[in-house]
Amino acid sequence: MSFPPCPQCNSEYVYQDQDNLICPECAFEWNPTEVKEDEAINVKDANGALLVDGDKVTVIKDLKIKGSSQVIKIGTKALVRRVLDKKDHELDCKVDGVGEMMVTAKFVKKA
Repeated sequence: MSFPPCPQCNSEYVYQDQDNLICPECAFEWNPTEVKEDEAINVKDANGALLVDGDKVTVIKDLKIKGSSQVIKIGTKALVRRVLDKKDHELDCKVDGVGEMMVTAKFVKKA
């Protein structure tokens, strides 16, 4: 079974002890099912609504697709597959009529 690396020292030699994971190199113990509030990714749409994985959104502005002559028109619907912690394109979406695409959260609103 594969475990995530240690959040303290990034060691790959992690083992499980009941519900907790333990790092033998730095002796850090944590529960992988608990997400701390400060570690949660908070991405908000143009209206300030919090976006999470699986949300349906609508594009509020015509968006040019980089490297293409195609445009995503205003009102196009998209499904948020993942919310990422990036500076420019926070949403990994499936856009209707276009396909998989990274979108900036300030150009969408929750549907």
